[in-house]
Amino acid sequence: MTRSARQPLPSVSRALAELGENIRLARRRRKLSASLIAERAGMTRPTLRAIESGSPTVTLGSYANVLHCLGLEKDLAAVGRDDALGRKLQDAELAPSQRKKARRAP
Repeated sequence: MTRSARQPLPSVSRALAELGENIRLARRRRKLSASLIAERAGMTRPTLRAIESGSPTVTLGSYANVLHCLGLEKDLAAVGRDDALGRKLQDAELAPSQRKKARRAP
């Protein structure tokens, strides 16, 4: 059985491309070679190249391994932390009901 891959939405593609570029810039600022990071992250150089280009086919775990090698793994914890929309939706559910309960006759 083959897996069918779907193309990511354009906004997701742009976000991955930006993430890959940020990873590449972080590696270069630290003056670390692609070979060294790939070895430390347990992957091949082509996989690291795919990450740095923002490929959607690379696993999230591989992205996380590279971030760890760069000392940026704590940035993953920030994803979704300040979810303003989610908090508004949650607060809307917690609001007291506007409907009054019917009183029972004694």
